[in-house]
Amino acid sequence: MPYAIDLFCGAGGCSEGLIQAGFHILFSSDISDMVEVTYKHRHEQLGLIQGQNTWFERADIRNLCGNFINQKISQLEIFRNQEVPEIDLMIGGPSCQGFSRAGRRDKADPRNLLFKEYVRVINEVKPKYIVLENVEGFMDMQFLGYEGMPTNEFPDGEIYADGTTTPVILRKELRKIGYLTLEPRILNAADYGVPQKRNRVIFIGYRNNLQAPSYPEPTVDAEYQLTLKEAIGDLVIDTNLRNRINHRLSDYQKESKAGRTPSFITGQPIPCDRKHLKNFELPKATDVVLERFSLFNQGETGSKLRKRIKEHGIDITGLDALIQLCGKKLNMQSNDVIDLFREGGVSDSAIDILLTKKNVRQRWDPTEPSATVVTIPDDYINPWEARTLSVREMARCQSFDDSFEFLGKRTTGGLKRRTEVPQYTQVGNAVPPLLAKAIADEIMRVL
Repeated sequence: MPYAIDLFCGAGGCSEGLIQAGFHILFSSDISDMVEVTYKHRHEQLGLIQGQNTWFERADIRNLCGNFINQKISQLEIFRNQEVPEIDLMIGGPSCQGFSRAGRRDKADPRNLLFKEYVRVINEVKPKYIVLENVEGFMDMQFLGYEGMPTNEFPDGEIYADGTTTPVILRKELRKIGYLTLEPRILNAADYGVPQKRNRVIFIGYRNNLQAPSYPEPTVDAEYQLTLKEAIGDLVIDTNLRNRINHRLSDYQKESKAGRTPSFITGQPIPCDRKHLKNFELPKATDVVLERFSLFNQGETGSKLRKRIKEHGIDITGLDALIQLCGKKLNMQSNDVIDLFREGGVSDSAIDILLTKKNVRQRWDPTEPSATVVTIPDDYINPWEARTLSVREMARCQSFDDSFEFLGKRTTGGLKRRTEVPQYTQVGNAVPPLLAKAIADEIMRVL
């Protein structure tokens, strides 16, 4: 059996894909205590037991070294009185907040340098193949005075010219330690059976004495990408509505329920029926918020809704909480509020009261894959019901098995977002398992 290491493992999206491809994960690590609880729980469920046949270490990668990793692997019970095998694959996704185009990019963000630590660990462990995944912003992130690893040629580390991009640095640094790399490529998870439009940068490297792998070819045609209806239509809460829009299970729904990730003990996936479904609790929302959700058409963004109201008007009859709020703010009677919004041409200030100034909200289109799953659940609206999405629905969009349970608090806010990794964040930060599997399959092929 080929052996793997998963660094920056998060809740375990990559690990799920590796296991599905046939890899045995001997060592994994992440810095978050919240992630640790979820990751260990899932691996125990799969028969991967701490100290027996796998090891998880909660640590900052800056404090991890190859000797420690090798020691923990050598101490596993499965290798008692046996020679420890080589590591076939090391995979990792260094924290991407500094690279992300979704927020403010910061060249000075120390998290941008975590890929340097990843290269160091690669050099110390010497796996046969390596994979690094990250967000699209990784491709054109520039550095000022980046210092490479010490080598014989550059004892103090090579100093790269200001503005050198991350891929250039990464490929050159890997070449210095004996690894060749494929040209980095952006892969869309939707091309690999994931019902989500999610682009990830993938780097694949290999020891220079080994066969070069390839990037995985898409497993589905662009016109047949999985839709939200096929992914989560069976998770609609209203029974009558669910039966109407999802009268039979899609193949994807059946696979999610039956499971894709095999148990280390039985060799079979762990099934999960609706009665035992976890992570299906919904965030609490006021009547005003729920009524705002109901204003959106399927596939409509906040800016498009605002434009529709301005040009054509909207009927808010029956939305009592919103009518009351607007009446109070605009000093108008309820009937006058209804007439105001129905006629169109309403002022921006009035629309701000009806919708708030927030335009990032979007109601997902059930006939398309989901938008990129993020760590905050507030801005996405269920296609069929006036509510946000549960952790389980987000996990379905990421291609996690239904038996995969996310632990810890469901969400967080404010400054706690900087340090806490609750369930929604665990899902949003994960690599989709089916994308990870497609990549791991290619490594398995050359092995």
